[in-house]
Amino acid sequence: MEKLKNQLITEKSIRLLQQNQYTSHVDSKLTKTEMKNWIEGFFAVEVEGINSSRVANRKRRRSKSSLNSTSRKKMIARLRANYFIPLFIN
Repeated sequence: MEKLKNQLITEKSIRLLQQNQYTSHVDSKLTKTEMKNWIEGFFAVEVEGINSSRVANRKRRRSKSSLNSTSRKKMIARLRANYFIPLFIN
């Protein structure tokens, strides 16, 4: 599960869950095809499509002259009807 870093829980991602779309941060070197194949194999679901974007982190000041910033990759996986990924397990 090293490719999927963490699930993103925001107001928008909760609204997307109603449309069977799951949002998460993933490894920045991952492609859409690799992520689709990984989700289908790991969760035993069928993925209809994937949207991806790069999200910039906040800049952190370590000293007066240096700033450190990295970027993360966010993907939204849209599943076919009658498939779901359990987010919270009791």
